[in-house]
Amino acid sequence: MGAITFDISLAFYFCAMLFALLDLFKGAKMLPKLMLLSALLGFGFHTIYIFYSGFSSGYVPIVNPHEATSFFAWCIFLLFFVLEYRYKLGLLGSFITPLAFALMFVSFILPAEMKPLPPILRSQWLGIHAVFAFLANAAFAMAAGVGVMYLVQEHYVKSKNLGGLFSRLPSLHVLDEINYRLITIGFPLFTVAIISGSIWADNAWGSYISWEPRQVWSIISWLIFGIVLHARLLAGWRGRRAAVLSILGFLTIIGAFAGLALLHKGQHVFL
Repeated sequence: MGAITFDISLAFYFCAMLFALLDLFKGAKMLPKLMLLSALLGFGFHTIYIFYSGFSSGYVPIVNPHEATSFFAWCIFLLFFVLEYRYKLGLLGSFITPLAFALMFVSFILPAEMKPLPPILRSQWLGIHAVFAFLANAAFAMAAGVGVMYLVQEHYVKSKNLGGLFSRLPSLHVLDEINYRLITIGFPLFTVAIISGSIWADNAWGSYISWEPRQVWSIISWLIFGIVLHARLLAGWRGRRAAVLSILGFLTIIGAFAGLALLHKGQHVFL
């Protein structure tokens, strides 16, 4: 059942990405609705897969690269639906679904073997640390997507080209505010994830931090998003600079996730 629901969700996510990209270039009236319907169906089957995997294994399914990338994609789609319901951003799916589908495809090609949970992971901190980390990363992913939308819209404004995507994208002010709200959501979640991970590390290895690559990159990402908030509140950094920093911060997360976690560097073989 698990494999079937995963494959079905992957197929629906692919359709959602296809409709979203077609909408970006064609702008047909039905495409956003088809994209949203496909994404919702994919999300439904994906949720069944995650719950089935969790009940079968007895733990939150995020302890290997296959599960981690799958759960990351699930969190991104979850926040995408919340943002779409709240703000009706229209073309947001065109900037988000390719990333989420790419994560799901990576999860699909990775082995999905279920092994006994190592003693070090049999802790209540596993779910706390991992869920907060993935939700934070999903918020940063959305902020980066909105940041890209901001840069595209800014290009149209500066070139005084009021055709094309200009009329279909939200205003620069709206995009800037949403980018800020997403970072204010992601940053405290990421802070809790780092703190809970440090407490867990101290209980497991006798040290709050071991300076392994994944931890170092997490701190770098945390500092970047902290700088974004600090600069915005105290120095008035808005607009383009905030958008660029949010994209840069998310790239550090993706770099750590793909380049380190998936290559089993350090103590983190997940997250």
